[in-house]
Formats: sequence, structure tokens, C-alpha cells
Amino acid sequence: MKRKSPVRPKGSLACVGVGITLGSHITPLARSHIEQADVVFVAASDGIVEKWVESMNADVRSLQPYYREGKSRMTTYRQMVDAILTEVRAGKKVCAAFYGHPGVFAWATHKSIAIARKEGFEAHMEPGISAEDCLYADLGIDPGTFGCQHYEASQLLFYGCRIDTAAYLVLWQAGTVGDQPFARSAPDIAYQQVLVERLAENYPLNHKIIVYRAATLSIHAPRIERTTLGNLAQARVEAPDTLVIPPARKPAPNTKLLRRLAKLRRSRA
Repeated sequence: MKRKSPVRPKGSLACVGVGITLGSHITPLARSHIEQADVVFVAASDGIVEKWVESMNADVRSLQPYYREGKSRMTTYRQMVDAILTEVRAGKKVCAAFYGHPGVFAWATHKSIAIARKEGFEAHMEPGISAEDCLYADLGIDPGTFGCQHYEASQLLFYGCRIDTAAYLVLWQAGTVGDQPFARSAPDIAYQQVLVERLAENYPLNHKIIVYRAATLSIHAPRIERTTLGNLAQARVEAPDTLVIPPARKPAPNTKLLRRLAKLRRSRA
């Protein structure tokens, strides 16, 4: 006798990305999920983005009120997860629309999907254009040329990350570097100086770096401010800003493996 497949609960969850630049980065599939959902949760720091999402669905709920200065980000994220899953468990088709890519620096989306799936609900993620995608285009960087290392800026201070100075180094959320309880939203020069000292272990203070922020409106230009490592602490680096540190040296050839590969080629000629 064939065993029946377990019946999925009625509710569902789609976490989608609306991209970075308003209106021009959203995919047709992400828009469809927003339009067809029973309820849409939106996470975007820009009120204009929220109004735009509201034009696609009658029941759009902002997740921004969960943020508060001095409040732990993890508390905020858990509250977001609870709000999203409450509607999923109520049997609704839920869409969570997040700024940029819903899986990049978005703990709440990954957690919501994991819990929903564990409880038997259908849940998936639709990608969006991220700030990283915009960075490559705006700065003319091909990650395949020299390679790229990516860290959340605080990770570089909290852990023993190894920096390869022959590759690009990209540090995200540089404006809140060192914020261990994840409760600060404004930059702090003292924390930025600690980051300078950490980077100075690998780069000279006169090494040129870039403060970058993607444009959120098509009428705006991206922020591309070039400075030096030594002047970074005095630069205006805010929460959405990213630091891009170009290579400081040429990659050293791995002569041992190059000889081995040459030998393999000759043996197959």
C-alpha cells in the first residue's frame, strides 16, 4: 500500500529582494510574489521604497518600527521573524520583501525560511540585485581579475581573519564597525580608528581606499569617495557605506604548482 505524502500546512513564505535602485532592480518574479501575497512585510530604510511596495499590494507592513537606537539588532531580527511566521502559521501566503538581496546581511530571512520549512510550510528565497553587484559595476571591478575578500567590517576586528593584500578587500557596514551588541546606527571615530590600526597591519597608511555607497534612486549617483587609509578615521563613513581596499601588491606565483601543472600538460601533449 502506497504511503500518503504528508499534507503541507496552508501558509507559505517567499522572501524576495527588491534590489538597490528603486523600481529598476526588481525581477518580474519578485514583483509577482509581492502582488499575489496575502500580506507583505517590507524591510527598507527608505520610506520611498515602502510606499513603492505599497503600490503593489493592499496589505503591506513595515518592519522598520522594530529598529530602535540602543536596541540589540538580534532582538529586532527575532521580532521580525515572529511577525512574519505568525502570518504564515495563520495560513496566509506571505511575502517578505527586503532591500537589495534578501539573503545578504539579512539574518531574519534565512531564519524565517528555516523555521517555516521545519514546521512544514513551503518557503523559498528569490534573489535580488545586491550592493555587491552595484559595487562591481560602479567601480569597474572584475572579481575574477585579482580576487575579492569580503568581510563584515566588525568581523575583521572580532576574529583572526587573514587578509590577502594581492586581492581586493571589501568591508561591509563599515560605519558601525566594532558594534558588538549590534545596537549602534551612527558612526564613531574611535571605532573607525581601531579599524585603521587593524588595516595598517597589512597596508601602508598612504594606501588609497574607496568609501562606496550604491545609489538608491536613479536620479542619484553612487557615493565614490577616494581617500587614504591614514585619513579614514576622519572620513564620513556611515552605516550603509562600504570600504573597498584595492590590492597593495601583485600576486606571488606559486612556482611549485606551476611546475607541476606544466609537467601535466607535457604528459598529455
